[in-house]
Amino acid sequence: MPGVIIKSKGNKGEGNMRSIGVLTSGGDSPGMNAAVRAVVRCGIEKGLTVYGIHRGYEGLIDGEIEEMDRNSVGDILQRGGTILKTARSERFKTEEGLKRALTMLDTFGIEGLIVIGGDGSMRGAETISKRGIPVMVLPGTIDNDLGYTDYTIGFDTAVTTVLDAISKLRDTSSSHERTTVIEVMGRHCGDIALYAGLTGGAEYILIPEYPYDINELCKKIVVSTNRGKQHNIIIKAEGVDISSADLAAKIQEKTGRETKVVVLSYLQRGGSPTMRDRMLATLCGAKAVDLLCEGSGSKAIGTTDNHIVAYDLDQALEIKPVFNKEIYDLIGVLGK
Repeated sequence: MPGVIIKSKGNKGEGNMRSIGVLTSGGDSPGMNAAVRAVVRCGIEKGLTVYGIHRGYEGLIDGEIEEMDRNSVGDILQRGGTILKTARSERFKTEEGLKRALTMLDTFGIEGLIVIGGDGSMRGAETISKRGIPVMVLPGTIDNDLGYTDYTIGFDTAVTTVLDAISKLRDTSSSHERTTVIEVMGRHCGDIALYAGLTGGAEYILIPEYPYDINELCKKIVVSTNRGKQHNIIIKAEGVDISSADLAAKIQEKTGRETKVVVLSYLQRGGSPTMRDRMLATLCGAKAVDLLCEGSGSKAIGTTDNHIVAYDLDQALEIKPVFNKEIYDLIGVLGK
């Protein structure tokens, strides 16, 4: 389903918007700071008062809100994490919590909200939007699991981090002639494993979207070993229904090769964002401010075919990620 490409008017003083808020929610991702920076500086350029809301929806409920100026976002473009901090909020899911959040927006005179986060953050934004507050959502998650956008903010950096780990682990894996299982993030979406597996030269990947065959995997290792291959790299997304330890034990039992496990865990969320993530975050942040000033309804902002696009929130939530079978099959061919 194609997105709607919306051109920015870019004129200062458009519409009746006077003040906006920005928050980061859910898991942190590299590029969130770049997005916050764009929102604050573009908002100020348009004559808006911009408030930073700390610790996501939880901080909104508690009134952890401060006015931001250009200096507030100085020297953060290259930093990972989020200067606004982030949290998950069970209180926000209750009617009482939602009412307190709306009261805080009214108390500070915040007329529009920009939320940077993943699927759960978007659903929270939809709840606020239904109460009459226009909300723009930026796709801040390393998992790349939002179907309405080609890429999410932080995904490129996370894959780059995994690739660096693969390169280092390949050295020691080759030296010891062993198989290494590398577990990466991805509970429901295997894109980190998929893209890192293809570009990192993995022999096999296991992802939640597609069934795996342990015998096929082990046969591949044995065949490659018999023709002189010194090591094997297996990438496994955390959402696959076998633990990495059990997988390694089965591989070692069936192949007779020493098999080690490396769990990258939260290492993938950190680090300075890549150029691609900084660019995506900056363009999405600028577009969010433009749309609020133009009086647009609530939107989810992302990218399709290198264009910044915006969907209605309810529409964006209905679009499911599409599994790229072509990349999966290509790993099978190249990893032999």
